[in-house]
Amino acid sequence: MAALLEVEGLSVDIRGAAGVARPVDDLTLSIAAGETFALLGESGCGKSMTALAIARLLPEAAAIVGGRVRLGDDELLRLPEARMRGVRGGRIGMIFQEPAASLNPVMTVAAQIGEALALHRGLAGAAAREASRHLLEAVGIPSAAARLDDYPFQFSGGMKQRVMIAMALAGEPELLIADEPTTALDVTIQAQVLDLLARLQAERDMAMLLITHDLGVVARIAHRVGLLYAGELIESGRREDFFATPLHPYAQRLFAALPDGAVRGRMLAALPGGVPPLDRHFTGCRFVARCPRVLERCRIDAPAWHAVGGQRVRCHLYDGGGEARTRQRLVVDALTASNRPAGAPLLEVHDLAVHFPVKKGLLRRTVGWVRAVDGVGLCLAPGQTLALVGESGCGKTTVGRAILQLTPPTAGRMVFDGATLRPRDRAAVRNMRRAVQMVFQDPFASLNPRLCIGDILEEGMVSLEVGGDAASRRRIVDELLERIGLSPAMRWRYPHEFSGGQRQRIAIARALAVSPRIIICDEPTSALDVSVQAQLLNLMCELQQERGLAYLFITHNLAVVRYMADEVAVMYLGRIVEQGPAARVLDAPAHPYTRMLLAAVPRVDADDAQTRAPGGKTGVVAEPPSPLAQPAGCHFHPRCPLADDACRASYPLARDLGGGHSVCCFRDEASPPAFRL
Repeated sequence: MAALLEVEGLSVDIRGAAGVARPVDDLTLSIAAGETFALLGESGCGKSMTALAIARLLPEAAAIVGGRVRLGDDELLRLPEARMRGVRGGRIGMIFQEPAASLNPVMTVAAQIGEALALHRGLAGAAAREASRHLLEAVGIPSAAARLDDYPFQFSGGMKQRVMIAMALAGEPELLIADEPTTALDVTIQAQVLDLLARLQAERDMAMLLITHDLGVVARIAHRVGLLYAGELIESGRREDFFATPLHPYAQRLFAALPDGAVRGRMLAALPGGVPPLDRHFTGCRFVARCPRVLERCRIDAPAWHAVGGQRVRCHLYDGGGEARTRQRLVVDALTASNRPAGAPLLEVHDLAVHFPVKKGLLRRTVGWVRAVDGVGLCLAPGQTLALVGESGCGKTTVGRAILQLTPPTAGRMVFDGATLRPRDRAAVRNMRRAVQMVFQDPFASLNPRLCIGDILEEGMVSLEVGGDAASRRRIVDELLERIGLSPAMRWRYPHEFSGGQRQRIAIARALAVSPRIIICDEPTSALDVSVQAQLLNLMCELQQERGLAYLFITHNLAVVRYMADEVAVMYLGRIVEQGPAARVLDAPAHPYTRMLLAAVPRVDADDAQTRAPGGKTGVVAEPPSPLAQPAGCHFHPRCPLADDACRASYPLARDLGGGHSVCCFRDEASPPAFRL
């Protein structure tokens, strides 16, 4: 099959005060029309820089110092900038990793999509607006016509990502570069986006360069895989071969670091250390410092490419024509108590409600209410992890913020450590906040960029008057930094000097600084790659064992839930629809919504990756309704294939299924899963 995109020997240098770094080094790949090539690797390996180099969007300090990039008959590196502007957004569409930073905050969504439509398709006025509406509908934004005149800040993170995809598709590209297109999305929206990309690819015979660290997404949509490490491609081959038999030790360690229920109670096999600095000269294998199977020659000679079956790998283990090493789960030390018995409840939440008024008109009159949280009940015991799962916009984060009184509850009752918490009792709220801390989803946004890390960690201790005098606080900060795997000397650095995984560790250290008993974790691993996620989960498990911490784990990552959670609460449109022990809820889900969530999770099993055709349907049914217009009866009935007249008439009460498992559903029989991949 003829290649649409050919990249040969691409090298990129970045000049800085410390010298020259090479994030992309002699990279060669090709992508045919209608094919998806997944570029996989950790943060800092050069994946995004590869995409920017192909589109000639490198920052000023960076330059392409070697290689060629051909798109069809055009040599992109030789095109004048005037012609290249027509290629970007037209023949090449790009979905950037951070939609919040890529969307113009002072322009409406219609205006931003309209720019691409005017430049590349010559549409303006009503035609451009109609095309914009179709694009928003195609990427799954509810009430698309009403949202055309909204600004980016009025959209959730997942919605912003879908707007970015709509903009990338506006020019009807031949090649779509998708840089982490599903990183911040929940499982159902991720499934819908992947279905959408696969459908559009099939309809338009579009090539796709998928940049990701998510092995599940690769298994779901890729045809071929390239593994990148420290700027160098080290393994490539067909998706099914890569998942059945990863060859390079780095690939094998990535699979071993994946969390799931099979390794619950054990530490994950996290990769030690991190990607080496790219401003150094490599004499041997770049993975040598982290490799468990290192040879003496690995430190001296750079490995050459070897063909093993239908795969290619750059590793000395195959110098003698060695056979492919099959993937194995690495066994590591067990935690001290893999099954932690629940004690007396530390936090009880009863009938929690948070309603936001919708105001319109010149006088800003209330015309409706958004019932973000509508009668939620939770119970959390010391040393236990309760996972709160559901789609974006279902109210999970609002529950966490309401518990901390960061968002005032409309109704409900909270009992902390046996005492009822009254919101107007400032002393009680202050004491509760000392014992209950929150780790926010975006650590960079939650860390003050003007303060060094040491001051950030001390800030909570000073505010809540804990930790003793200044010398004692500094000692606590140094101990915390060592505990999260950083050096005490780093206390003088600022947040922008750390990686995403390090910033998330710092956010956890800040929560630990005041010796809390409960930590509310809001999507703490959503933007982390596999290896950093494993390190963070290991740290959280160790801290829980040492300190008896209780976690309220707000997430959409069900693999992490299987590994971490003791109890699971499934939330939909402000209400808990199913709750119980993690094993029962995830292995025998009773609510159709829970089954839909589980069916939408992309799997990385070798057998599944071999048999699944890229672009196959995920089973996600319809779109969630707007929170402004919640359906009568069971809120899930418009998306449920099992719904009947009773579901449309009234909301089901919670039914006890035994063993602490309850469900809000009218279906009494043990219905088979209604959603299959």
